[in-house]
Amino acid sequence: MKPKWKEIHPLSWTIIAGTIFGRMGTAMSIPFLAIYLTQVKGASAGFAGAVIAASSLVGIAASFYGGYVSDRFGRKTIMLLSIFGWTLVFVGFALADNVWTFFLMNALNGLCRALFKPTSRALLSDVSKPDTRLFVFNLRYTAINLGVVFGPLLGLYLGSSKTTMPFLIAGLIYFVYAAVLAVQFKKHTVPVIETNKRIKMQEAFQVTKTDRVFSLTLIGSILCLFGYSHFTSTLAQYMSASPFIEGGTEIFGMMLTLNAVAVLVTQYPLVHIAKRFSPILSLMTGNVLITASLFSLSFFHDVLSIVFIVVLFTIGEVLLFSMLDVLVDQIAPPELKGTYFGAMGFTQLGSVIGPWAGGMLLDVFGAEKPFFTFSILSVVTLFGIPFLAAAFRNVKNAKYGRPAGKTLHH
Repeated sequence: MKPKWKEIHPLSWTIIAGTIFGRMGTAMSIPFLAIYLTQVKGASAGFAGAVIAASSLVGIAASFYGGYVSDRFGRKTIMLLSIFGWTLVFVGFALADNVWTFFLMNALNGLCRALFKPTSRALLSDVSKPDTRLFVFNLRYTAINLGVVFGPLLGLYLGSSKTTMPFLIAGLIYFVYAAVLAVQFKKHTVPVIETNKRIKMQEAFQVTKTDRVFSLTLIGSILCLFGYSHFTSTLAQYMSASPFIEGGTEIFGMMLTLNAVAVLVTQYPLVHIAKRFSPILSLMTGNVLITASLFSLSFFHDVLSIVFIVVLFTIGEVLLFSMLDVLVDQIAPPELKGTYFGAMGFTQLGSVIGPWAGGMLLDVFGAEKPFFTFSILSVVTLFGIPFLAAAFRNVKNAKYGRPAGKTLHH
């Protein structure tokens, strides 16, 4: 039976709509930050990569706790706290002048995301029926990419690589999102699982640590995120400085939009096929495609080839992100949904190391020698396959995997 639109909870619609505009605000500012820092502020590629990585670094430290506190103290409090905080962060970006201030603001950006992201995903699971969760998770993913379709184009129009004004607009967007969400929370009751209030932090950590499938998937996903992170960090710097590509900054902005459009076009057909198999197989396929895309950047520089590479990368991205939420929802005990989604924030370790490593490789080899940079990045990404394969074997042996939307019993 196909999920009905009317079965989607009003809070879910609020999160989905807010995600469109919130991600639009983020996509018209953050992806151009590395270019702004290197070309306007005179920062090195390595330092710019470190600034981008700061968001993920803080996310690693805070995401598990962010998911845990939403289990313990409730989704409403954590979501409103984080999204109002996001408003202040983007205003801070707009007012920043010193390069270290950008580092601090992006670190706080990571903290807000670490609190909001697992909590919102857990809330979507809380208010959705089991047979509609895959549909709702993919609507959220669609919302992300709708925002990214228009965000980079607005960023190019507003000159995001030369000014911080778009950050102020993003701050206003998040303020409106927070206000609407606050009103919705007053109108609708959030389901509460009473056992959430009794579980201790140490117990929550131990549960996720001893879940072998979850642990192996987590490590494999870290390496997948390592590869994925270069699309908005290393690639941005390479495109703007490459002697092989004319108008690289403009082409990069169009690549972001093409990526989002390709997600919208391919997402539901791919998910329709992927849901017939274990979500871990989707993660493995996504890893291979992202690896191939990165490696291809070493050789192909014409526009047509770049379009093909972006589409290939996008298919890998869809297979990775569309099924990851489903996998976590399947293996998480009901009273630890937020904790498990929060623990998946450790995948951001890949997003910390990725931009920093990519920036350092560009500093060493330069934009004139992309083969060395992208070959190294590709090999590291591919190392995720053995861990995901081990997780898949454990799924088969323990009969862990089941069709999307059904609960797993430990």
